[in-house]
Amino acid sequence: MLFRSLSESWHQQVIVENRPGAGARLALDATAHAAPDGYTLLLAPGSPQVQGLLFSHLTFDPAADLTPVSLVGTYPNIIVVPNSSPFQTLQQFIAHAKANPGKLSWASPGIGTVPHLSGELFMHMAGIQVTHVPYRGVTQGLMSDFIAGRLDLMFNTTGSLLQPVRSKQVRGLAVTSAQRFADEPELPTVAESGLPGYDVTSWYGVYAPAKTPADLIKKINGDMVAMLSKPAVKEKFKPLGVEARGSTPAELAAKNQGDAALWGPIIKEA
Repeated sequence: MLFRSLSESWHQQVIVENRPGAGARLALDATAHAAPDGYTLLLAPGSPQVQGLLFSHLTFDPAADLTPVSLVGTYPNIIVVPNSSPFQTLQQFIAHAKANPGKLSWASPGIGTVPHLSGELFMHMAGIQVTHVPYRGVTQGLMSDFIAGRLDLMFNTTGSLLQPVRSKQVRGLAVTSAQRFADEPELPTVAESGLPGYDVTSWYGVYAPAKTPADLIKKINGDMVAMLSKPAVKEKFKPLGVEARGSTPAELAAKNQGDAALWGPIIKEA
């Protein structure tokens, strides 16, 4: 949706090439080693710098080989249970998990994803032991297993869970952001549900290869920020639960550093 709008603005087609796999490392590597001419951009969830904390060997330096361009939007993650679950609130889940360590399970769309890290932070702050079951994204059996009641809890993005919560396929317990999600305000925050101080707000950002000329970064950033401020573009992001908004490159760089500081201790502990 964003790149379609930029294609119209630039009078030049922007081709979206999905590079899934290896925990996003394939896409990050391709961008890091692309020519710094403004023709290759990366849309990534969260901070690429977290990759250096997750993996001991990388083919790129996430801090040195990528240049922040602009934030694209922010969104919370959602915590859900199957409709067959006895838990009506997150407090009930925490209490049961404390009384039955290791006997419950929770799912995420994969090791190292922001939902996975959000869950690890939750378990750490709640002081509970729940078995993590990672999947390879949502389409690899995660939703079918979850709806069938084979898992007790799930952390995932609004893009994956907002519509299932609204259609009552699953039961929403909380959102991970510090404030309630405006488009689903009946869901409490984790902080309201017994873990004060818990706050995980996910985001998408756009990056270019390092050494991309500053005037090109400025041009792309300006066009992106202008595009993301348009009501029609914001509306296109709403079904995914994403609040579209741009930023300066410096603001995106600061968010990268903040995520690395937040997740570093959790990754080390887990």
